[in-house]
This record gives sequence, C-alpha cells and structure tokens, in this order.
Amino acid sequence: MKIIKIFDTTLRDGEQSPGASMNVEEKLHVARQLARLNVDIIEAGFPIASPGDFEAVKRIAEEIKGVTVCGLARAKDQDIERAGEAIRPAESGRIHTFIATSDIHLQFKLRMSRDEVLEAAVRAVKKAREFTDDVEFSAEDATRSDWDFLCRVIERVIDAGATTVNIPDTVGYAIPQEFGELIGYIVNRVPNIDRAVISVHCHNDLGLAVANSLTAVMNGAGQVECTINGIGERAGNAAMEEIVMALKTRPKFFEADTRIKTEEIYKTSRLVSKITGMVVQPNKAIVGANAFAHESGIHQDGFLKERSTYEIMRPETVGIPQSKLILGKHSGRHAFKERLRELGYELSPEELDKAFARFKKICDQKKYIFDEDLEVLVSEEVKKVPEVFSLVSLRVQSGTDSKPTSTVVMNIRGQQKETTETGDGPVDATYRAIAKLTETRSSLERFEVKGITGGTDALGEVTVTLTQDDRTVRGNGSDTDIIVAAAKAYINALNKLEIRKRVPEKGV
Repeated sequence: MKIIKIFDTTLRDGEQSPGASMNVEEKLHVARQLARLNVDIIEAGFPIASPGDFEAVKRIAEEIKGVTVCGLARAKDQDIERAGEAIRPAESGRIHTFIATSDIHLQFKLRMSRDEVLEAAVRAVKKAREFTDDVEFSAEDATRSDWDFLCRVIERVIDAGATTVNIPDTVGYAIPQEFGELIGYIVNRVPNIDRAVISVHCHNDLGLAVANSLTAVMNGAGQVECTINGIGERAGNAAMEEIVMALKTRPKFFEADTRIKTEEIYKTSRLVSKITGMVVQPNKAIVGANAFAHESGIHQDGFLKERSTYEIMRPETVGIPQSKLILGKHSGRHAFKERLRELGYELSPEELDKAFARFKKICDQKKYIFDEDLEVLVSEEVKKVPEVFSLVSLRVQSGTDSKPTSTVVMNIRGQQKETTETGDGPVDATYRAIAKLTETRSSLERFEVKGITGGTDALGEVTVTLTQDDRTVRGNGSDTDIIVAAAKAYINALNKLEIRKRVPEKGV
C-alpha cells in the first residue's frame, strides 16, 4: 500500500480566502490540531508577506513537533532567506519555492523568457538548500505550461537539490484525464524523477480539485497539497478530508493510503470553520451537517435494517459520534418508531398510528422535527387526558388597525359549537371565545410561551395555569402557530378541571 504524504496548506493558501485571515495565536491553535490529525507537512505561511506571517511560521516551527513545518518563498533571495530564518527552529523544516512556467505568466506577469525562468528556478533551489535539505519546487500554472518545457525545469531543479516537485493546477483549469496524463508524462519523460516526490496542488475553479488530485495519485503522485474544508483562493483548494477518505474508503482501487488519524477530521473541520468564520455547507462531503443524515423514508428503512445500504463509511471514522435520521415529511413509520424508542417511548400500534398522523401534519408545517417536538407530540397525542372539550378550528383577525377577533369552533360533549369574540389581543379574544363555548369560569393564573426549538418555524409551546373552585391545573399545548398552541393549552387545562370535578377532594 503506497503511503501518500499530506501537505496541508490551510495556514497559507487556505488563509488567502477572502476574510479568512488568522492571527498568530489562531494559526498556532490550528497547527496543534493539524499535528494531532497527523498531517505530514504544515505549510505555515509566507514569511516574507508580513511580520505576522513570519512570526507565525517561526512560532509553529518552535512549538510543533513530529511534523515538517514549511515556509513559502518566491524564487527570490530575500524571500528564501526570510523563509530559512523562520523555519530554522523546526524539528523538520522545508522551504517551498516557486516560479511560474506557463507562457501566459511569462509574457504578462514575469516578462521573462523561458531560459530566464529556468535559471531563476535552479538558482532558487540552490539558495534554499543553504538552509535545509528539504526543498520543494513548484512550477506555478503547470497545467497551462508547455509539457516539454515543464519537464526541462523539473529535471534541472531536481539536479539542483529539490526533493519534492509540485505540479500545481493553479487556476483550476485541468480535467482529471488530462491531469493524469500530465503526471504520467512527467514520470516517463524526466530522467531523474525517481530522486524526488511528485506533489500536486489543485484548485477548485471547475469543481474538480479532489478528482484531479486523486487521478494524480493513480498516475504517480506521492504527495497531495490540500486544505481543511477545501478553503483557499477563489473557489478554494482540494479538500483534505475528501481526499483522505476517498483513499481510505476505496483502498483496493487506489492501492494507497495516508497517515491521517481520521477520527480527528471532524474536530479539525469545526475548528477551522470557527476560526476563519467560513461556514461549512450542509451538503459538504465528509464534514457537512448532512453528510451522515438520512431523511428519505426508503433510505431510513434500509439504513435501520443494514447501515451499509446507504452509508459507505461510518461517521465514527471521521470523528462524528453517529449518523442522524432526520425526521421530516419524507420519513417513514420505521424511522419514526425507532426514534421514539430511542427517546424512551414504547407505543402500542394504536398509539403509534395516532402519533404518526400528528407527526406528518407537523411535517407539513415546519422543515425540521427535533426530539423536543416528538416528546411534546407524544405527550399530547398519546398520553392525553380524556377530552370533554376539543378544538375543531380557529380563525383569528388582528393588527394595528383592527380589533382583535377570534372565531372558535369546538366539540363540546359530542356537539359542535361556534362563537366569535373580541379581546385586547388575539390570545385574549380566543380565550374569551373558549370560555363562552365551554361555559367555564376559571381564572388564568399563569401564561408561559417558549420556542421548543430554534428558527422561525419552531414548534411553540404554551403552558397555562388555571384555577377554579380552589382547584389548580396546568395545561400544555404546542403548534407552529402560537395562537393555536395557546388555545390547545387552555383547552387541555379545562379538560383537566373537568376530570377534577368528578374526583372529590380528599380531606386532611
């Protein structure tokens, strides 16, 4: 099994994402986690770029052990000297120097000839060797370079002392088949390629960074440059977690693996997201919120019978505690019953039918059903008190320029009745209508409202305390409409009072 080196550039290329800059302490925090993740190389920064970047690379070189610490440098003496100074304290230090090799960069950016670029590359590698034996050379914009010229540069920099040669797809231009052919071309055409590790650094402008990186591995690359969560300039870099888990999930296909401690992946992803402020999209592979979540009833049923039917890896392998069955309108009875069982509810077939019907109704009202929603649902639909009064329908009119009015239809002792009342607000109007229909004289002692879960579509819960004839009861009701929840709570309490009337109070 070939071991692929993971060169993590989150702290250098990843930090170049707009708004993702990190201070020295934040970089150190991430670097410590990258070391726990067991990456092979940490590209800690671009020392010549700023005093802060220099300090970050130097501090990481001093404090982080068991990993190679790398500093980036253009093919210029002052850059290389600054990088050399920054990595000097490292247990294992690398200088990564680069210059563009594509004609478009030579003509418009560098204004240099091919021969001038070739000599600059060789000179830079020799200069870097004055500070460390571990020198990486990158041919910027390699995928848009002339292949024969690229091979000439690679051969010369290896002769000059480069131990790693990087083939960057700097602008995310390559297509996997084409990129694989380029790596194979280099393997076959550069006579001294066996003296260096081929690395690849792919950008995601066409959404192909991970695919290109994996194709390169299949064609001879021994190092992949990537970032946590795929952050980086423009559309970002190849996502480390996707590359690592592709190799681990398909070992027979790739015949390659990494030294990454995959159980640290999710923790690392969350840390980088928190520090950079770059939110991980829910459908992001491996670390997204939905990566191990199932809502479809067909999927949930298959997953509960045998998880491999719909999961190709276990969430625990990347540090996520467990898969999630997301209960929603696509969920089936199997998943619903299983979730209730996990919450401690064992329902009879009749109770399950009632609860599942109410669940489906709620699903049409809100996007996400949480455990708290289910607990309230079961308590209302399954553990109900006998109903003397029940709500049939409710219509409320309210606003800044109209008198709050509520029309309530109720089933009272088997008969359906309707009335309309006004009040100080929609809840007051509703409660007046309910009191009129039920012919009750209870006193409202307490009225509490809370959101069971977050979001504007949250299931709201209302709790009321009613007193009548020295009897005090609490009623609960929940709904996505808080006025309906208030009505349910009031009616629930009135039903409890009716039960109390039939049970004589015990003497002292």
